[in-house]
Amino acid sequence: MLRTRVMPCLLLKGKGLVKTEKFKNERYVGDPINAVRIFNQKEVDELVLFDIDSTNKQTPINFSLLEQIASECFMPICYGGGVKTMADFRKLFYMGIEKVSVSSLLFEKPDIIKEAVSVYGSQSIVATLDVKQSRFRKKYVVCTHSSKNKIKMSPVEAAQYASDLGVGEIILNTVHRDGTWSGFDSNLVKQVVDSVNIPVVAAGGAGSLDDIKSVVDDAHASAVAIGSMAVFQSKDMGVLIKFPSHSELSQILI
Repeated sequence: MLRTRVMPCLLLKGKGLVKTEKFKNERYVGDPINAVRIFNQKEVDELVLFDIDSTNKQTPINFSLLEQIASECFMPICYGGGVKTMADFRKLFYMGIEKVSVSSLLFEKPDIIKEAVSVYGSQSIVATLDVKQSRFRKKYVVCTHSSKNKIKMSPVEAAQYASDLGVGEIILNTVHRDGTWSGFDSNLVKQVVDSVNIPVVAAGGAGSLDDIKSVVDDAHASAVAIGSMAVFQSKDMGVLIKFPSHSELSQILI
């Protein structure tokens, strides 16, 4: 069994999947049901699914589509996007979603996070922190709503804040590496890992198996989420839903 989880991270927009670069330049990559069926065949351990419209455009959570996805999916799903109330948590968990990710809600309504943790347990609530690096000052900025809104906390402060609310895991999503195939921001990942006592999932930048190995070995990420590597043949090539084999991952993670 692999000591580190590696999981595909899919972006849902409307009824289809897209992939972004630095949270922009959306490119359609296919049907979510089809992707899930392929990942089932690949025996993927876990799936991360973000609806990028639900928070940004204030559209309701597409529960009917999520129910279809959950019914097809043989692996645990972590879903994020548009979660605002305890009723949303309740409905998502009822339909079979194993983990619910929250981002803007962490900062807007922390009491709901605490209540969700008390009702469903820390292991079921995930904090997703979107972090981008300014081009000139190279300063890290925590943001929400697809990096449009800035939070007045450093990544370390935001991670500690989320941990204090009781979440069981943090997905650290680096906007400046998203879709670039340039590798993870291991410096940032290590800062956050060293600041909290809960698992940190590195997301944003994976372009090779060596990138996965590096962020685990050097930055001590507890898990890794891959986007472009799971939906494209390779950099600047066409769409292909795929995933590293267990044999390939075992060579770098065991």
